[in-house]
Amino acid sequence: MADAAASTASSLPSPKSLVNGILRGEMGLALGVVGIIVLLILPVPSILLDLLLAVSLTGAVLILMTAVLIKKPLEFTSFPTVLLVATLYRLGLNIASTRLILGHGQEGTGGAGAVIEAFGHLMMQGNFVIGVIVFIILVVVNFMVVTKGSGRIAEVAARFTLDSMPGKQMAIDADLSTGLIDQEGAKIRRKELEQESTFFGAMDGASKFVKGDAIAGLIITGINIVGGIVIGVAQHHLPIGQAASTYTIMTIGDGLVSQIPALIISIAAGMVVSKAGVEGSADKALVTQLAMNPVGLGMVSASSGVIALIPGMPIIPFAAVALAAGALAYKRVQDAKKPKPIDPASLEAAAPAEPEEEPISASLAIDDVKIELGYGLLTLINDLDGRKLTDQIRALRKTLASEFGFVMPPVRILDNMRLANQGYAIRIKEMEAGAGEVRLGMLMCMDPRGGQVELPGEHVREPAFGLPATWIADDLREEATFRGYTVVDPATVLTTHLTEILKENMADLLSYAEVQKLLKELPEAQKKLVDDLIPGTATATTVQRVLQSLLRERVSIRDLPQILEGIGEAAPHTASVTQLVEQVRARLARQLCWANRGDDGALPIITLSADWEQAFAEALIGPGDDKQLALPPSRLQDFIRGVRDAFERAALAGEAAVLLTSPGIRPYVRSIIERFRGQTVVMSQNEIHPRARLKTVGMV
Repeated sequence: MADAAASTASSLPSPKSLVNGILRGEMGLALGVVGIIVLLILPVPSILLDLLLAVSLTGAVLILMTAVLIKKPLEFTSFPTVLLVATLYRLGLNIASTRLILGHGQEGTGGAGAVIEAFGHLMMQGNFVIGVIVFIILVVVNFMVVTKGSGRIAEVAARFTLDSMPGKQMAIDADLSTGLIDQEGAKIRRKELEQESTFFGAMDGASKFVKGDAIAGLIITGINIVGGIVIGVAQHHLPIGQAASTYTIMTIGDGLVSQIPALIISIAAGMVVSKAGVEGSADKALVTQLAMNPVGLGMVSASSGVIALIPGMPIIPFAAVALAAGALAYKRVQDAKKPKPIDPASLEAAAPAEPEEEPISASLAIDDVKIELGYGLLTLINDLDGRKLTDQIRALRKTLASEFGFVMPPVRILDNMRLANQGYAIRIKEMEAGAGEVRLGMLMCMDPRGGQVELPGEHVREPAFGLPATWIADDLREEATFRGYTVVDPATVLTTHLTEILKENMADLLSYAEVQKLLKELPEAQKKLVDDLIPGTATATTVQRVLQSLLRERVSIRDLPQILEGIGEAAPHTASVTQLVEQVRARLARQLCWANRGDDGALPIITLSADWEQAFAEALIGPGDDKQLALPPSRLQDFIRGVRDAFERAALAGEAAVLLTSPGIRPYVRSIIERFRGQTVVMSQNEIHPRARLKTVGMV
C-alpha cells in the first residue's frame, strides 16, 4: 500500500510544473473554462466583477486589433474558438451581474459594482429612457447589421471554398507534375487549402454564437428591469420611481458593458471574413485601394465643395473635406508625373518577366503519362476514405522505381468533360492506353477463383485484367470479406489499371534523357565503366535500346552496372541489339530465376520439345545476326495452341511457369508469345543460374 501511494504521489505533477504549465498556456484555457462555469454557479463580489468586466473590454479591443492587423484570415485560425470562449465569458458575466443587480439593487446604483454604475450614468445622462433607446440601438446594430453580414459572408465563403477544393487540388497536382513546385511546396499548399476550408466552415458556425449572445442580452436586460422593479417594490418597499430608476441604470449599464465588447468582437469577425482575397493588413489594403486614385479623390473634393455652397449647409466641415481630398488628389497626380529612379539590378531581374508570346514549339510538348477524369471523379483527388488518388500514384511511382530500376515520369491529372461522369482514360504519350469507369461510394468485389460474385450489385469486368467483378454497396463489405472475395475501393481500381498499363509501356517511357540521367547517377566507382563503354564500345542509344528490350519483357534494370558489363563484353563482337540483350540476360541469371521462382522456392518451367526446338532452328533464315523466323502459318497456329494448353494446365495446378528454350531461338519464340500471352516469361538455358532449383510442370 505504501509503495502504491508513493508511486501515485510520484506520478502527480509538482507545484512548480503546474505553475509553469499555466504560464505556458497548457492549463490556462482549461482553468479559464472552469472559471466561466464558476461564474454561472457561484456569486461574485462586486470588486471582482469590476476586474472581470475590465478584462472583457480590453480583451475585445485586443481581438479587434489582431483582426485589423493580420494580412490574411488564415493567420487567425483560432478566431472561432476565441469567439466561443469570449461569448461564454460575457454570458457568465451577465449572470454574475444579474445576481448582484437583483440581490443588491436596493443599496443604490453602485450595488453591482463601479463599472456598471459608471456605464449606466454615462449613457443615461439623467434620463433612463435615453439609455434604454441607446442600448436597443447598439443591440440592433450588432445583431442585424454586423453579425448578420459577417455570418452571411462566412457562409458563402465556406460554400464556395468547399466547392472549389477539387479544382484547387488539381491545380496543385498539375503544378507538382510540371515541376513548378516540389513535394514540400505541394504539401504546404494542400495544408493551407485544408485550413482555409476548415476555417470558413468554423466561422460559419461561430457567427451563430454572436447572434445568440445578442438575443440573450435582450432577454437578460428585460428580466433585470422587470425583476428588479418587482423585487425593489415588493421586498424592499422602495418607491416605484426610485426602483425603476435604480434598477434601470444598473441594468442598462450591465447591458452596455456586455454589448460593447460583443459589438467590438462582431466587428473583428466581419474584418476577418471580409479579408478573403485581400493581401496585407487592413490599413494598407484600404489606402492602396481607396486613396491612390486621383480621379476618385478629385470627385470627392468637388462634391464636398458643391455641398458646402448649398444654402443652409455648414460650410466649414464640407470645405475642410474638399480641401483635404483636393490636396491629396493633387499630390497623387504629381507623384505619378515624377520619373521613378531605375535600379539596374531590378531592371535586369524584370527583363525576363516581360510578357512574351508563347513559342509555337511549346505546343509540341506532350505528357508521358496522363489521367483524364470525368467530372464525377474529381473527388478522387481529395481524401476518399483515407485513400487519396495522388498519394496512391506517388506510392506507385516509388514501387515501380524499386521494381524496374528507373523513376517513372510524373503523372498529370486533368478533367475531361467529354468522358462519362464516372469514367476515366489513361494516356501514354497522348495516346489512349486504357479506359474504364468506377462507381464512387461503392466497392469492387471479385472472386479470386475467377467466378462471378454472388452478391447484389452491378456486374462488370475489372478494367486491368478483364476478370468478372461486381460493384457492391459499402455495407456489404463484411459479407464479401467473409465469403473470401477481394474488395477494393474506386481509387485502388484506377491505380491498379494504371499500374498494369505502365508495366506494359515501361519501355516507351524510358527516354534517352532518362538513360542519361541513370548513367550520371551511377556511383563514382562505376563511372569508369561508363567512360570505357560510351562512346568507344557502344553508344548511349544502343544502351537505351537494350534497356528498353529488357523492360519490354518486364526485366528490372536496377542492376545497371551488371547490364553495362554485359553490353561491354558483347559489343566488340556484335552490333545486334538482340544478341546484346541475350548476353545481358545471361549475366542477369540470378535475378531472373529469383524473380520467377514459385512459393516453394523452385523455378517452375515448361520445356520446349525437341521437335519444336528443331522446327524453330530450321525456320531461322538470313546471314549472321540478321536472322529472321520463317515458320509456316499452320505450324505457327499449332505452336500457339500447344503453348496455351500447356500453360492452362499449369495454371490449373497453381503454377505460374516460365517457358524454357535453347539460347538460339529464345528471342524468336518470345516475339511470337508476346502477341497472345504478353505476361508469359520466356527464358533460355543460359539464363538458369547454377544454384536455381528447377521444377518441370509441363512441355509444349
